[in-house]
Amino acid sequence: MNFTLHQLRVFTVIVQNKSITKAAEELNMTQPAASIQLKNFQDQFDIPLTEVLGRQLYVTNFGMEIYEIAESILNQVGTIEYRTEAFKGLLSGKLRISVVSTGNYVMPYFLRGFLKQHPQIDLVLDVSNKTNVIKDLEQNEVDFSLVTVSPQHLELEEEPLMINKLHLVAASSHDLDIKKVEDKSIFSRIPLIYREEGSGTRFTMQQFFAEEAIKPKIKLELTTNEAIIQAVVADIGMSIVSLLSIKNELLQNELKIIPVKDLPLKSTWKLIWLKKKNLSPVALAFLDYVRQEKDNVYKEFFEWMEAY
Repeated sequence: MNFTLHQLRVFTVIVQNKSITKAAEELNMTQPAASIQLKNFQDQFDIPLTEVLGRQLYVTNFGMEIYEIAESILNQVGTIEYRTEAFKGLLSGKLRISVVSTGNYVMPYFLRGFLKQHPQIDLVLDVSNKTNVIKDLEQNEVDFSLVTVSPQHLELEEEPLMINKLHLVAASSHDLDIKKVEDKSIFSRIPLIYREEGSGTRFTMQQFFAEEAIKPKIKLELTTNEAIIQAVVADIGMSIVSLLSIKNELLQNELKIIPVKDLPLKSTWKLIWLKKKNLSPVALAFLDYVRQEKDNVYKEFFEWMEAY
């Protein structure tokens, strides 16, 4: 066998994208050039690595085994490059992170200092709903995902970052008294706005209601945290939301927190990644940074939450 590192790179990107065209775009190659590299790599094996059914490219079981080996080889090569560049004070490469929508209030602050230290790193940050975030992770399309509720069907590693507080909020014009602590029976009386099925916030809410045998009065269901906040500001209903997402609305007196017994609900923001994944040098460097700096990031940007 006489394959090249370039062929390994092209093959792994094709597998990750399940498309020669998309891989060529990512690699800044023409589609014919990527096809030739795949053919030259395939010619060194008697067993098919890929197959095309209709217009869809599929990776064979043997191809997936070769992909995992190729990814490991490229990561080792990347480690050599990383050590060389680190010795010169440089680090380059791509960091891929998927984030649930509310996590958009968290992740930039953990990336800020790291990207300033390593300006040559390319960041791909995908903010989406939890279903898509877990799909990206499961299909090995990202290095890390940021969630509060880990999927149970995957073998994962995780690194906790900081607490997530969920408060009941209402429009500032609402007549509920913020100085009075409400009993949990309030949830059977007020019109409650829910996140969509599958969101971490909804999971935490439902878990709380189940444990307390509460049947909430659900008024409507919205697909984004931003939509819920605007609906509450408009006094359409009330909701339980992450404190992180309403800082400006609290400062501008558009929302108020309603004290309720046993609230706020609490969960933990955490980075998760596949246990079997060989993290790239860039991903390892970011993980090291997070572990060293997460307490400082919290104190600088999130300590205000302790007042609520």
